[in-house]
Amino acid sequence: MSPALARLRFPVSQARGRRYPEPPHRYRNEFQRDRDRIVHARAFRRLEDKTQVFTDPLSDHFRNRLTHTMEVAQIARTVASVLELDQDLTEALALAHDLGHPPFAHAGEEELNRQMARFGDRFEHNLHTLRVVERFEQRYARFPGLNLTFEVREGIAKHSRDFEPGEFPELDQYLPGLRPPLEAQLIDLADEIAYNTADLDDGFSAGLFGIEEICREIPQYGEIAAEIRIQFPGAPERIRFNETLRLLIDRLVSGLIDGTWKAAEAAGVNSAGDVRRYRGRLARQTPEPQLATASLKGFLRDRVYFTPELMGERARSAAMMAELFEWFLSDPGRLPEAYREGLGNEPPHRLVCDYIAGMTDGFFRRTYHQTRSGAPD
Repeated sequence: MSPALARLRFPVSQARGRRYPEPPHRYRNEFQRDRDRIVHARAFRRLEDKTQVFTDPLSDHFRNRLTHTMEVAQIARTVASVLELDQDLTEALALAHDLGHPPFAHAGEEELNRQMARFGDRFEHNLHTLRVVERFEQRYARFPGLNLTFEVREGIAKHSRDFEPGEFPELDQYLPGLRPPLEAQLIDLADEIAYNTADLDDGFSAGLFGIEEICREIPQYGEIAAEIRIQFPGAPERIRFNETLRLLIDRLVSGLIDGTWKAAEAAGVNSAGDVRRYRGRLARQTPEPQLATASLKGFLRDRVYFTPELMGERARSAAMMAELFEWFLSDPGRLPEAYREGLGNEPPHRLVCDYIAGMTDGFFRRTYHQTRSGAPD
């Protein structure tokens, strides 16, 4: 039976519109316009110089936040296409999902959150993505931000979690207590497939482990590797790794397609409205890819994320971020004048946090070294 779920596609005709009304475009629908606005945003371009996992000193071949985003969009659009969901909404959400990431990946996010906790506040990159698309991007004369549709903003707010009324008061406008469209539910899982397999690829390229080590700890990978060894007995290790990784991605993506279709059929949902009202999320993997994902995460945690090389780099990045945060906080007048004026009456700690979060890795380092060298502000 076909895995299509066209009946659950979110109808673009039912989009709730934009915060600031705009006339329709001649030949692009609302979700296509959202996708294009995201691609043209400065925050999107800055992803090119934001760390995914490995930093520049190790290699210039590893993923950055932009190439990761492109891989997520490719996976998500493939899944949406097979399931006959709205590909434009899916792609817009995939392209936007990391716009709020600060420099230095999760080390940067954790450090900014630590700094904000001193003031009873917090930093979380999904919430910051909303601030980016609603306030920080200044491209239009008639409104602040990108003025994206409600559905894209809701998908950003619910990227990796649902919430109940009052749980996050700042998000109460985004239908708390209801699930997002199925297109939005796909993004977190497509993100997971993309970063797990990419980090495996980059870790292998960095020489942190070999094929046999992966096979011992990830049985599902070992099964594929055995097939590839039989098919290409004389191939170099790097080529065999590439072939194995390609099939692993295919199985994980297929698991997401099949798992989502089976969950939707079992739930008896018949419309996008039913998806919203269902008690839980319907996007999911089938059991075997779920097990593979769990094994893959454990392997990457032990052999990549917590290796001395990366732990040392993360510690240095966090220390620099804490120092730069304090430098700006001690005199908010050091922030660019146009930036301070554009954000109105935000408290100083929020101004500093938002400014640092928008930096690329390279701009952060230049700014930090200027403060250390005594260069003019």
